[in-house]
Amino acid sequence: QVQLVESGGGLVQAGGSLRLSCAASGRILGNYDTAWFRQAPGKERELAAARSWTGVRTYYADSVRGRFTISGDNAKNTVYLQMNSLKPEDTAVYYCAARYTSARSIQDDYPYWGQGTQVTVSS
Repeated sequence: QVQLVESGGGLVQAGGSLRLSCAASGRILGNYDTAWFRQAPGKERELAAARSWTGVRTYYADSVRGRFTISGDNAKNTVYLQMNSLKPEDTAVYYCAARYTSARSIQDDYPYWGQGTQVTVSS
C-alpha cells in the first residue's frame, strides 16, 4: 500500500511558477511509476504528466508540454511537478498518483491517489 500526500499548491498570478510535491509512505517510490492528474471545476479529470520509475518514459499533455516538468527524488521518496508560465486555465485540483512499475502505458491504471492540492492562477 502506498500513501501519497501532495503539497505546494496555492494562488499565483499568470506567468508565475509553483512546484508541487508528492510525498510517499508505505512503499519506496523508486519502484513506482507516478503521475500528476488535474481536475478543473466542471471538467473531467485529466492526466497532466507522468513518469516511469526510472524517468526514462515521460508523458505530458499537450496543454502543459514545455511548461511543466515531472521529476522524482528517490532518496526523499518524493515526486515533483514544476509548473512554469502558469495560465488561468491551469487552475485545478492537482492529484498525485502512483502504481507499481509496469511496461504498460504510463498514462493509465493508477490505483494509489493523494487527496489533491488546489492550484489557482489569477489573470
